[in-house]
Amino acid sequence: MSKYELIFILDSRLSDAEKGEVSKQVADLIAKTEGKVINSAVWIDRQRMAFPINKAPEGTYYLFNVELKRSEVARIRRELLINERILRFLIIRPEEQKAAKA
Repeated sequence: MSKYELIFILDSRLSDAEKGEVSKQVADLIAKTEGKVINSAVWIDRQRMAFPINKAPEGTYYLFNVELKRSEVARIRRELLINERILRFLIIRPEEQKAAKA
């Protein structure tokens, strides 16, 4: 299993209950693919975007640190594309920090 960072943006006009529901759906999706959510949090709340996405001028950014099998990343991308409440998302594999040589 590899470590990934999943960032997604929701319309900030959604209610807190709806945002929580989408966040839970994403966590359940990761669990369904035998992945593990290490950490999840609201990264930025009510951030004005450079340009509106689906007529939404502001977004709420969520950050999930997860462990996934490489073969399941494509499945998660497909599922996130289908969810209409997620405006944008990004899945990256962070570079491991190397110890500085003295």
